[in-house]
Amino acid sequence: MADATLVYDDDCGFCTWWAEFFDDRSDLEIVGFSDLEGKPELRAKLPDEYETCSHLVADGTRYSCGASIEEAWLHTDLGSFARPVVETLRTIGMYGVAREWGYRRFSGNRSFWGRLLSKTPPVRR
Repeated sequence: MADATLVYDDDCGFCTWWAEFFDDRSDLEIVGFSDLEGKPELRAKLPDEYETCSHLVADGTRYSCGASIEEAWLHTDLGSFARPVVETLRTIGMYGVAREWGYRRFSGNRSFWGRLLSKTPPVRR
């Protein structure tokens, strides 16, 4: 069982592409927004407006938006080497602001990025 869970918008092809990327390269449990009804304990760890961005829940901590993607990267085979750099960057006050700005620039343009990187979202049952 995974020790961390990434929660994402499984109605978005661009988001689904990234979720599959992380699923292939990490031990994260991947859960779409549509699957949260069956996971009340996980849903309780998310903010009320959870659908505004992705979230990663690990060790009792919730990372949201840009922080969730950053933490997901650090759980991959590729990102594990970057952990010391990211931990240093996190001590710089403006780093978090820049990370979240970048996340919003990408997430706000998902339709554009989805033309380049996209997977068919899972079928709803």
